[in-house]
Amino acid sequence: MTYHLASLTFDEPIMRFDVPESEKKSAAHPHEVFLINLITNHILLFVVFMTSANTYPLLPLLTPAISIVILAYILLRARKSLNDDPWFVMCHWQLSARWARIFIVMIAILAAIIGLLLWISGGDMEPQHYAVGGAVLLPVMVTVLGLIILESEGTHQARQGILPKSMVERYPNAEAVALEE
Repeated sequence: MTYHLASLTFDEPIMRFDVPESEKKSAAHPHEVFLINLITNHILLFVVFMTSANTYPLLPLLTPAISIVILAYILLRARKSLNDDPWFVMCHWQLSARWARIFIVMIAILAAIIGLLLWISGGDMEPQHYAVGGAVLLPVMVTVLGLIILESEGTHQARQGILPKSMVERYPNAEAVALEE
């Protein structure tokens, strides 16, 4: 698998396994949940909330609040999967949790910068503060788009019985036999 992100290229070898269809479906679930968060919450609902921000200025804060709840679910479920799920499903939960942690860091950085702007301005946001807030929002939106691509690929891999080799090395399973590499 090759990821092209701007001028960066990430080549990560993959491994295909003979996995029952029920496990493939279960392994796609964490990626689908994350995609619902990214597409529905961070794109569609965020636009709706921003259009209502003049009337209800705190409404856009629902987007990160909803996201944190979904990301917490992914992280807690990934931890639970270490003991409860079949190996292939567990690996896909861990993969989705890895991307969730990265996204939580992006949301935390955005919140810190917006909080700093509010603190500096004493709560009175001036036009230049909105410009800085918009500039800070851009890396988060780029991250959202990148994660949509990664999670879409994760869903596809789960349905095909594929795992990145790094996950196989991190969570080895002597019983798992790779069909191809």
